[in-house]
Order: sequence, then C-alpha cells, then structure tokens
Amino acid sequence: MPLNLLLVLRSLALPLAMLLTAMVYLRGWLHLRSAAVSVIPPWRAISFFLGLFLIWTAVGSPVAELDEQSLTIHMIQHLLLMTFAPPLIWLGAPLMPLLHGLPRRFVQMAVAPALRWAPIQGLGRLLGRPLFCWLAATAALVGWHIPSAFTLALNSEAWHGVEHLCFLGAGLLFWWPVVEPWPNVTNQPRWPILLYLFLGTIPCDMLSGFLVFCDRVVYAAYLSAPGHFGMSALEDQQCAGALMWMCISVVYLVPAAILTIQLLGMRHPHPAVMASPGLGTIVAPQGESQKMEASCG
Repeated sequence: MPLNLLLVLRSLALPLAMLLTAMVYLRGWLHLRSAAVSVIPPWRAISFFLGLFLIWTAVGSPVAELDEQSLTIHMIQHLLLMTFAPPLIWLGAPLMPLLHGLPRRFVQMAVAPALRWAPIQGLGRLLGRPLFCWLAATAALVGWHIPSAFTLALNSEAWHGVEHLCFLGAGLLFWWPVVEPWPNVTNQPRWPILLYLFLGTIPCDMLSGFLVFCDRVVYAAYLSAPGHFGMSALEDQQCAGALMWMCISVVYLVPAAILTIQLLGMRHPHPAVMASPGLGTIVAPQGESQKMEASCG
C-alpha cells in the first residue's frame, strides 16, 4: 500500500471512529427516547457530543499540530483529555445509548456475555474504586510530565498517541466516581468525594507550581521550537503552568460545590440517608433498567 494512502487512512481513523461512536450513541438515544421520553434528557446527549468534540479538538484538530511549538498548547491538549472531556462523556450516560445503538444480536452474543464474565466484572469493580482512580490519574499526570517521558512522546508519533490514550483513560477513571454514570450508582456516602476532589488537585498544583516558578526551561525541546506565539520558552512554560492551575481549580470546584449543596440540603443526617446521589444519577428509571437487562440477556 502506498505510503501516502497509509498516511491518509491514519489521519482519517480518529475522525471516523469518533463519528461512528456519535452515530451509535445517537441511534441508541433516539431508540430510548421513543421508548421513554424522560430516560436521558437532551442535555445529556449534548454533553456527550461536546465531550467527543473536545477529544477531537485535542488530538485531531489543527490545534493539535501546534503542540510541538508551545507547551501551553500541549497543556491545553492534556486538560481537554483529562479534565474537560471525561466528565462531559460520563454526564452523557453513554452506556445505555451505546448498547441500544449497537445491533441487538451483537449485544446479546458478544457484549452481554463479556459483561457477565467474572474477570470482567472483577476488573470493573477494581477500576471503579476511588483510590485506584486517583492513583491512575496521578501516575499518568506525573509520569508523562517527567522530562524524559515528555520528550519521548514529543519526538515519537506512536508514543505521543500512547500518551494521549493514557491521559484520556486516566481522566475517564478519575471522573467515574465523581459523576457515577449509570449503572454505577451506589448507596455509599458522597462526602468522601469532596476529599477525593481535593486530593486530586494536589499533584496538579505541585506540577503547575513547579512549571510556573522554575527559573529554567524544563523541556529542552521547546528551546529550539520555531515560535511560542510571542513568548519566550520560559514564559510559555509559565503560561502553561498557570493555565493548568487555574483550570483544575475551577473545574474541580464545580462538582465540589454541587455535592456540598446536596449534602447541606439533606434534612435527615441518618447514615443511610447520607448517601447523596452522584452527579450522573437519575439516568435510567427502574423499568428502563430492567428493559436494558432483558435486551442484553
């Protein structure tokens, strides 16, 4: 196969994959709307599509081509993949629409048996634990910002793709306990999530503070970059760190404020009542949940 054709196919792979995902979601969402109007409101679908758009913006748009010239652009990519897109994806309650959007025979013969497989269920329980989610997000954030790993991803397109997958996967894991999209609605108290969000800001604050106050350029590759949009390499680094600190502080404050209002608004402080619903609840009424299980069985 000619090299040019391979390059074209590779450049089209991400947009096609995201377009296919959006079409499957839309098909499933329309099916659910025809069965029960209030199952997933339109704002959740908009949230999911916006999350997909932010992922494409980070890795597939012309903005992504500028990450080798500016650490600030590179940081915007990381923030989109880890901080902005994942909660929007989970707020879209994607599991039900995606399952309903796939061919029913495929769901019954392939997806449902896989979801019932004990090792998959065990892995799902592990991945849903807040401690594991926090550790995964912290490891991805700190690990890929080590200068040697950062330079490796910057100089290798393959490793750059791995880096993006790590950031997106870690972001999805981190936001899973916060949003609790269906079917991960639990009866556990929600107040520990406030501590979870606070602890999530610590590695981000440490990294952003280091980038802002360091008196040298940490990533030498940007010293020889063609341009930094009118800034020096050190100023570009400081801008990237300040952007990270500001975005993380604001974005994490939003769910913390929502959960605080929920907890303060509860009239009965009994332990059983202290299990406040997650940000992604009220997605699937009981009748629709049973219908979903029947279609997968």
